[in-house]
Amino acid sequence: MSPVTDTLDARYFDGRSSRPRAARLYLADGQLHITPAATEPATFEALAVPIAQIRWPERTRHGGRLASLPGGASVQALDVPGWDDWCARTLPGRESPVVRAQQSWRGVALALVLLLAATAAVYQWGLPWIARGVTALVPQQVDTLIGAQALASLDESMLRPSALPADTQERIRRAFTRMVAGAHPEGAPPWNLQFRQGRDDKLGPNALALPGGTIVLTDALVQLLPGDEDAVLGVLGHEFGHVRLRHTMRQLVQASAVGFAVSIAFGDFGTLIGTAPVVLATLGYSRDAEREADEESVRLMRAAGISPRVMAGFFEAIERWRGDQARDGRNDSAIGLAFATHPATAERIAFFKAAAE
Repeated sequence: MSPVTDTLDARYFDGRSSRPRAARLYLADGQLHITPAATEPATFEALAVPIAQIRWPERTRHGGRLASLPGGASVQALDVPGWDDWCARTLPGRESPVVRAQQSWRGVALALVLLLAATAAVYQWGLPWIARGVTALVPQQVDTLIGAQALASLDESMLRPSALPADTQERIRRAFTRMVAGAHPEGAPPWNLQFRQGRDDKLGPNALALPGGTIVLTDALVQLLPGDEDAVLGVLGHEFGHVRLRHTMRQLVQASAVGFAVSIAFGDFGTLIGTAPVVLATLGYSRDAEREADEESVRLMRAAGISPRVMAGFFEAIERWRGDQARDGRNDSAIGLAFATHPATAERIAFFKAAAE
């Protein structure tokens, strides 16, 4: 046996009683030797335990130290700093880098920064990638069911029947049918155009796509540019882009994933399930999704022989409408929220003008 040069006083518990026994520890030949302390009469027989069979305590800033031995026995530190120093001298390399980092404010700060960066990366890139894959696995019937529930919820809370003449609705519907068929002669996903008007001024000139292909178009949007239904068709083309690419379901999957994580954290699943229709009604698309929908709008307008430049006029009319609302002290919160998730209006105007050249 190697000569004993480094010892540590501790309490020993044999695992059969709660009586502590004064002990002296030392390491030799790959084993922890536990002997009765020399200052007291021997109350137990010296023993040796292979180091590999000992569950050593993790070093922390506060708290005691208790090493667990086979059979329920243990040794407890009398002097915590002395225990840590003794372990560092006699068991070098035992601590993991994580444990060492926990003892340093720089290590904790670095871990916090890495955690925030990882969370941001998952939210920015990982979540959309996962949502795209999950959405591809969701049957189209699920979209249809959720879309119907969302429309019913909107009808109860924000919408009322359209006051547009039936021939106006039919003319727009037929023109949009021709436009979709022209852009997608190979076949397009099902869509269902619904005309509604808002219960108040908040919704304003608006259009939105729901899962399953339902597109809601407000009377105010049709009336925004009297006699210019090409712009209306451009807006419908944009919403059709959301339908074709299933953006709403993707957003729902993303929102559900975030809600699920929050529910795990706070233990409330009922709120997530119960508020799904409301979430759908107020959900904004990502700006990338909006750009994809704009590209689809251009595709449909070109197929119908409509210049994408009409959308520039539409956005300018929307800005005038919002200015009038603000000047008159009226509420445009719904359309304001929707536009907050879109690329800047100037960027979109430039995009459609460029597409027209």
